[in-house]
Order: sequence, then C-alpha cells, then structure tokens
Amino acid sequence: MIRHEGLYLYEEIMLLALRDEEGTVASGAMYNYAVGGAILAELLLGGRVRVDEPKPRKQLITPVSAEPVGDELIDECLGRIAGAKRRRAPATWVSSFASIRGLKHRVAEQLCRRGILEADEDNVLLIFTRRIYPQINPVPEQKLIERLRNAIFTDTDELDPRTVVLVSLAKSTNILPVVFRKKDLKARKQRLERIVNGEITGRAAKDAIAAMQAATMVACMVPAMMTTMTATTTH
Repeated sequence: MIRHEGLYLYEEIMLLALRDEEGTVASGAMYNYAVGGAILAELLLGGRVRVDEPKPRKQLITPVSAEPVGDELIDECLGRIAGAKRRRAPATWVSSFASIRGLKHRVAEQLCRRGILEADEDNVLLIFTRRIYPQINPVPEQKLIERLRNAIFTDTDELDPRTVVLVSLAKSTNILPVVFRKKDLKARKQRLERIVNGEITGRAAKDAIAAMQAATMVACMVPAMMTTMTATTTH
C-alpha cells in the first residue's frame, strides 16, 4: 500500500482538520466522518475490500482479503468488515468507523508518535481540562497542503487516486475551508467538481480508479447523513 510521506489517508485528514497552534479540531470540520471515509478508502485502494452493485443504485462492501495492512486502526476496521454476518453499504461502514471510541485521540496520538504533533492539555473556562495536539513538525502538513494546492489550483491532469480521494473527503466534510480561503475555493468550484466526480485520475491503474470513485461516492454521502442525523436529534 503506497503512502504519501509515510502517512495514511486518515492521518492526513486529521492533520488538515487540526488547528496547528491550538491543537484542536477546527470548527465545522466533520473530521470523524472524514477519517471514517479515509479508512474505507485505504481498504479499497489496498485491495482488502471491493464495492459490488448487486442491484442498480445499491452498493455493498465485499471483503476480499483479511490480510492485515499493518496499521492498528485500519486493521481493526478491516476486522469489522471481515467479521460481519452480512455485507453493508459503504456509508454504513463510514458511519461505523466514524463512531469508534476515542477516534480523534487515537489518530492524534499516532501522529504524536511520528513526531508531528505533541500531546498537551489546556483548561476550558477554568472548569475542566481537555487534551490538545499542537503541531511541532510542520513539514509533513506543508507538503500535504502543497499537494492539495497543486490538485485544486492548477489544471494538471496528473492526479493520483489517493490525492483525488483526499480532496473529495476534505471537501465533503468541510475541511478544505480550514486550509484554504473560501473565496479561493469558490473560484475553483468547477475544478473541484471535476475532481470529486472522478474526471481527473492521472495514470493510475483501473482498479485503483474504481476504488477512488467508490470512496468519493461515500464522501459525497456524508453531508446528507449529517443532515438526517441532526434533523432526527432535534425532533
């Protein structure tokens, strides 16, 4: 499984969602669903699962291999899929992964072990403390942002599937505005739509492209899922 800068997609998502100095998730960023989508994308791109369509407009995740990836969190999620009694829709698995207990801290602490973040605490209204993860090594995120900048703000057609998945997840979960100015993103609306729709894939293999498109489909479901959940909660 090829990674950028030694990071998995879900680690890259967390780096983007966290505010560098404060070490807290930026307001409005649906990081947990982005992380869930990124984990599923890793499994798709790594050939551990595939997307089948037994009926029109009905997609299900099918396990292909239970061979561990070598990452604790991804392998835990792979185990959930492999051990399930029936196949489930991609959005169902994204929701399942997003609900893993202590997800943010597990991902952030892994980035701490990589020497990118550090674990700390701060006081909230002098009442309680919370764990925060300020950045101590900006280089990995700087390279990540440059990769996104090249994808979004140029017209290159040389985009690998992993970058396409990352852009799609970050857009669908409101993480892109954490990184770039909204007006700049608005000016590139058509470019972003092309990326999310899978029109720009570079020279990737056909199976990787198919996996990317499946993961993008999941990412596009996230806002609708969140809206439904909010409506249910408020009634």
